[in-house]
Amino acid sequence: MKNVMSSLKSGDWRALVACFLYFDTGFTVWVLYGPLAPFISKSIAMTPAQQGLLVAVPVLSAAILRVTLGNLYQSAHGKRIALMGVLLSAVPTIVLPLMPSVPSYTMLLVLGVFLGVGGASFAVALPMAGSNYPPKVQGLVLGLAAAGNIGAVLDGFLFPQLATHYGWQMAAGGALPLLAIAAITLYFWANDSGVKSGSALRAFGSFAVTLAGLIVLVLLVEAGMFGSGKTGVLLLPVIGALLAIAVLPKRYRAVLAERDTWAIMLVYSITFGGFVGMSSYVSLLLTNLYQLSKIDAGLFMALLAATGAMVRPLGGLIADKVSGVRALTFLLAIISLCDFVFAAAMPSMAGGITLLLCLYVAFGLGNGATFQLVPHRWAGRTGLMSGIVGAAGGIGGFYLPVVMGIAKESTGSYQMGFATFGALAACAFVAIVALRRPWMAWSMHSGVMHAHATE
Repeated sequence: MKNVMSSLKSGDWRALVACFLYFDTGFTVWVLYGPLAPFISKSIAMTPAQQGLLVAVPVLSAAILRVTLGNLYQSAHGKRIALMGVLLSAVPTIVLPLMPSVPSYTMLLVLGVFLGVGGASFAVALPMAGSNYPPKVQGLVLGLAAAGNIGAVLDGFLFPQLATHYGWQMAAGGALPLLAIAAITLYFWANDSGVKSGSALRAFGSFAVTLAGLIVLVLLVEAGMFGSGKTGVLLLPVIGALLAIAVLPKRYRAVLAERDTWAIMLVYSITFGGFVGMSSYVSLLLTNLYQLSKIDAGLFMALLAATGAMVRPLGGLIADKVSGVRALTFLLAIISLCDFVFAAAMPSMAGGITLLLCLYVAFGLGNGATFQLVPHRWAGRTGLMSGIVGAAGGIGGFYLPVVMGIAKESTGSYQMGFATFGALAACAFVAIVALRRPWMAWSMHSGVMHAHATE
C-alpha cells in the first residue's frame, strides 16, 4: 500500500480522479441499456436478436468513436474533449424522460449511438491520466483510470430499481446527476500534459463525420439496406470501422500495418470485449436462462461488473512486475476454458454464476495487463493506440451480445455463443504464445519514453 501511495504522489492525483470519474460516468451511461433491456422488452416487442442488437449498438458506437476521439486527443486539449463527451452522452438521458410516449425501436438505436460517446471516453481518459505520471507507474495509473468501468456497477444497482418504481424512461434520467458531477470535476481538476500535434479542427471534423455516419449506418441496417435478417447486423462493425479509418490522417493509419497492433487488438477484443459485452447482455442472459427477476439480474450484473472493475488495477500492477505478456498468456487460457465449460455443460445457476465470476476476474485482470503493454510498445502514440485498441475491445463487445442473441434465436440455447468466444480466446492465447519472445524484449523495458513527451 505504501508503494501504491508513493506512486500516486509522483504525479497529479487530482487529474487522475477527474479522469476516473469521467470514464466511470461515461461507462455508466454506455451500458445503460443492459439493465433496462428486460424492462424495455415489456414495452416494445423484440426478438432475441433484436434485444442483442439494442444493447450492442452503444458498444459498437463507442468502439468506432474511440478511434476518432483518440485522434482528436492527439491535437486538442483533453479537458475540452472530455466536457464535450459528457454533453453528448447526456442526450439520451434527457430525451427519454421527456418523451410523452414509448419511443420506437429505431429511436432507441439512434440514442444508443449517443450512449456510445460515454464509452468512447476511454480514448481520452487513459492517455490524459497517464500524461500526468512518469513511465514506471503507467500500469498502475492506467489501471486506476480505467477502473472507471466500475460504472457498470451503478447500472446494476441503480437503474432496475428506478425502472421498477418510475418506469424505464424516467430511470434513464437518473444518470444526469452523475454526469454533472463528472463535468464539474473535469472543469476544476482535469489536466492534460500531453504535447499536441496536427489540426484540431480537422480532427474534430473527423469525429463529427464518424458520429453522424454511425447514426446513418444504424438507420440503414434497421431498414435492411445491407441485407435482410442478420447479415446487415454482422456487417455493421466492419462498415463503421472502415468509416473511422477513412477519416484518420494517413500517418495514423500506418499503425494498422503493424503486426503487433492487430495482435493487441485481438487480445483486447477478448478481455475488454468480454467485460463490456457481457455486462450489456448478462441481465438478459440471467432472466432468460435462469428465470431470475429483473432486479435480481441487475444485482448480479452489478456484482460481476464490480469484480471485473476492481481487479483491473491489480492486473496493471501485476503486469508491471511480471510483464503483460506473461499475465495475458495465463488469463486468456482461463477465459477460453471457462467459455468452453459453459458451452459444454450449460450449468445450473450456481455453476453458471461461478463461471461468470471467473470470467469477469480474468477479463478485469486482462484489461489491466493489456494496457501495461501499450505505452511500452507505442510510446508517443498512446492516445491514438488507446483509441484503436479500445475500438477493438468495443467491437468484441458488440459481437458478444449479438452472437448470443442470434444463437438463442436460432438454436434455443446459448451454447454456440459461448463456444464461439471460447474459440476466439484460444486464438488470442496462441497469438501471445507465438509472439512471446519479441514482446518480452520490450514489455519490461523500464526506460520507455513518457507517453506525453512525444505525443
